[in-house]
Formats: sequence, C-alpha cells, structure tokens
Amino acid sequence: MKQESRAVCALLSVWLTAGMALTSAVRAADADEVEILFVGDQGRSAWEGASQGLIEANLQGKFLGKTFRLTQLPGAGEILKESKPAAVVVAGDATTLRQVADTLPGVPVFNVGLDDDAIRQQCGGNILHVLPSQAMKRDALSQWKTKNPESDARALAWHSSAKKYSGTQLNDRYMKSFGKPMDDEAWAGWAAVKMLADTVVRTQSSDPGKLLDFLRNDLEFDGQKGADMSYRKNGQLRQPILIVEGGKVVGEAPVVGVAQSIEDLDSLGNVECK
Repeated sequence: MKQESRAVCALLSVWLTAGMALTSAVRAADADEVEILFVGDQGRSAWEGASQGLIEANLQGKFLGKTFRLTQLPGAGEILKESKPAAVVVAGDATTLRQVADTLPGVPVFNVGLDDDAIRQQCGGNILHVLPSQAMKRDALSQWKTKNPESDARALAWHSSAKKYSGTQLNDRYMKSFGKPMDDEAWAGWAAVKMLADTVVRTQSSDPGKLLDFLRNDLEFDGQKGADMSYRKNGQLRQPILIVEGGKVVGEAPVVGVAQSIEDLDSLGNVECK
C-alpha cells in the first residue's frame, strides 16, 4: 500500500508540475504588448507627459499581462501603412495630424498639441482632441469674469499648482520624473496614454477599432480633474478648465452660478460638428 501511495503521489506531482508549466505557457501567450506611436518632437513637453503616462500604464498593466510600449517618430511620413499600433499620440501641426489620421484610418489619433478651433470643425472620425479648444478657454474666461470682472486670469488645461482630485500627486510624479512643472501639453500627453491604457483594460482588447469605439462612445475619464470626461461628436474631450491667476489655480469652469452646474461641461466651446 505504501508503494502504491508513493506511486500515486509521484503521478500527481508530475501532473501538477505539467499543469503549472502549461498555465505559465498560457499566461505567457496571453501577455499582450500594446504599441502606442508618438508623432512629434521629443523636446516638447507632450512627449514627457506621454512618457509619464507610459510609466503609470505599465504599473497598471503588469498585473494583467499587458505591456505598453511608446515609440517616437519625428513625423507622419515615418508611419508605414502596414503599421498596426493601438493608437497614435500626435504633437504636431494640423497637416501632420490629418496625415496621421488618413494613414491609419480606424486607429485612435490623439491630438495633444493643437488648441485651434478650425481643426475641430473638420470632425475627423478617428481624431480625438485632448487639449481644450480655444473656444472652450474663451467661454471659461467669460464665465469666470461674469462673477470676477476685475480678474486678469488665464484659462488652462492644467497647472503645476493644481491640488484637488489628486492633482498634487500627479504634479509630484511628473516633477520627480522630469524635474520641471507639468503644463498643458504634458497633461494632454499623459492623459492620452492613460485613457488609452484604461480603455485597453476595460475592453480587454488592443484592437484599434474596438478601442476607438469605446473612447468615442463609452469613455468616463477623470484625468485628476474630478469629472467624468468624455468625447463630443466633434472629437473634443469634455473637461473642466482651470482658472489661473497670480501663478496659482483660483477657480474652475464651468463656473457655479453662471453655468447650469459645475457638471455642465458642454457650456464650454462648440459641441457639434459644422
């Protein structure tokens, strides 16, 4: 009986070892590398922001078998038509942004460098504007000055003095990584990579088409601004705007008492395509 028991135990040990090896092989096969292209100059803060987003995305992804990779390209001409990135982050001019979107139709293309209204009126199907538009910032200042007519403030996407909604922690992480304050483009680069990574996790997919559909229709992204941000039909990210005066954040728009509510994000800028 003892010999039989030892034989059974030995057989179970073999099966268990084989099972663990198979499980490890399956997990390795399931490990998914998600490529994100960055088109633009590494000297821009948008690249540093995207790099910060990559650090955080990989901290999140390592528990799920996801590895995110950020590849920098100087211009749209370096993108091959057979390229299959999960998304592209663009910090360039309008021509570059359009070329990237046309070269990779169906792939999410994040605009993190342009705030002009004209490019948003074109309503490109795969272009997602992370920075607030000029119109959004004008409306934010108009709301602010309705209650603070003597104010000489600026309207920004982000500022290094932002503290609410874990803004302090984000600013500290960026400062630790790059030794300088986070600005609008850096925040936009960070937000683009972070929302893409969040979407990969939520959809359990790195297919560009599925990611684009989720981003355009189902996204709820906080971005350390304390609001569920989502994309409008014209590809613009709805978001609160920071009001900065004297080197610090003094308020936010939508402005309470001017807009219908602080959650009335569509009171800032154009909503529909033209």
